[in-house]
Amino acid sequence: YVFTPAIHANSVFAASHRGDLVRLDAANGRTLWRLDTKAALSGGVGVSDNMVLVGTSKGSVLAYDLDGKPLWQSRVSTEVLSAPQAGGEFVVVRSGDSRIFGLDARDGSRRWEYQTTPPPLTLRSNPGVIVIENFVIAGMPAGKLVVLNLTNGGLVWEAIVAAPKGDNELERITDIAGPPLVETGRVCAATFQGRVACYDTQKGAQLWARPASSVGSLAADDLSVYLSEDNGSVVALDRNSGASVWKQDKLSYRNVSAPLAARDYVVVGDFEGQVHFLKFEDGSFAARIATDGGGIAAAPVLIGERKVLVQTRKGGIYAIAIRKK
Repeated sequence: YVFTPAIHANSVFAASHRGDLVRLDAANGRTLWRLDTKAALSGGVGVSDNMVLVGTSKGSVLAYDLDGKPLWQSRVSTEVLSAPQAGGEFVVVRSGDSRIFGLDARDGSRRWEYQTTPPPLTLRSNPGVIVIENFVIAGMPAGKLVVLNLTNGGLVWEAIVAAPKGDNELERITDIAGPPLVETGRVCAATFQGRVACYDTQKGAQLWARPASSVGSLAADDLSVYLSEDNGSVVALDRNSGASVWKQDKLSYRNVSAPLAARDYVVVGDFEGQVHFLKFEDGSFAARIATDGGGIAAAPVLIGERKVLVQTRKGGIYAIAIRKK
């Protein structure tokens, strides 16, 4: 299970598989509250202005207020492997069988459901969903990128980032295994054994595409789009054309996390709990920070402008300051 800490209202919200849910002061890491959900958690944390959300391995969605008081509990089809997301009157949850559910944010009752026919083999991953304005954006198995209407789950548009091809079902796996990158006017996604591509948000028209293989999310700054390939290489592509800018392959086979673009650096974690800071201009190493030795599976998170947050598989939560040059 991959847990991603969430930042809201000067606080860090984090969870663990054994059922812990905590709120920390983002400035100093002080525990503001901690509760035992008494459930085997498998996805989280999602947070909004009035709600903290986690999912369980038995398919339950648990909602709490920002003080840790239980609000409601709901059920979906299977285990929840990514953080539920709140948007207006809805909570959007993705289950392990790639169904997407729209729940009523007031009581957790089911309002709509979206599903497609999955291919014979899919990656076990935590791709999640992105909720923005009145849309739900998600990467699906078989290389599909979908945009749904938040109010009813209806399909707005669909694009094939990479079509399955190969002589057997293993070669034909082209799942989008990480949440899409959503920016003003465009959305980008990468597939396993396929491509990375960007599309116009309104109509789904392709802006550019190039071959790639990734099982994580993307990051971007004003110049480039960044991704971690499934072999551990970190790649920078021109954000306007998709042309290669640089490739850092000295982290190959270290199970690096998805990247974070943080000011002048691209930040990734690895299977030994090392946090690597790469220079955004050429991908060269700028710094490396050790944590507790537990793998870092989720993409690092930015607090403010100069603090990077990571969570390890051993349950450690680390905030690392970026010094001014």
